[in-house]
Amino acid sequence: MKKIIFTEKAPAPIGPYSQAVLSGNTLYASGQIAINPASGELITDNINDETHQVMQNIAAILEAADMTFENVVKATIFIMDMNNFGAINTIYGSYFDEKTAPARETVQVSCLPKNVNVEISVIAVQ
Repeated sequence: MKKIIFTEKAPAPIGPYSQAVLSGNTLYASGQIAINPASGELITDNINDETHQVMQNIAAILEAADMTFENVVKATIFIMDMNNFGAINTIYGSYFDEKTAPARETVQVSCLPKNVNVEISVIAVQ
């Protein structure tokens, strides 16, 4: 059985998908981009602010499912420009304990929704 996870503390979906789905004890969170949920504003002025907003959106979804970044077992990072990897990686890493960080892949893509620079999705387990 699946349970749809939704919080107003993260951006509402911009298509036919859920912010996250909880199936059993596993949470599958949709990719998050840097939309400020309070204002609806897209944050793309610099990669640091953009990445922090993405991670804050993920944190809100995890919280809505009674989880934290400690529960994340897998992450996928899509970036437009691999030259931004260092900055994204530093900010992303600040949300995890390096000793228990999740598995991850980072992929450069040619285009992302709303022409953002980074999108991150996670899988978490209770």
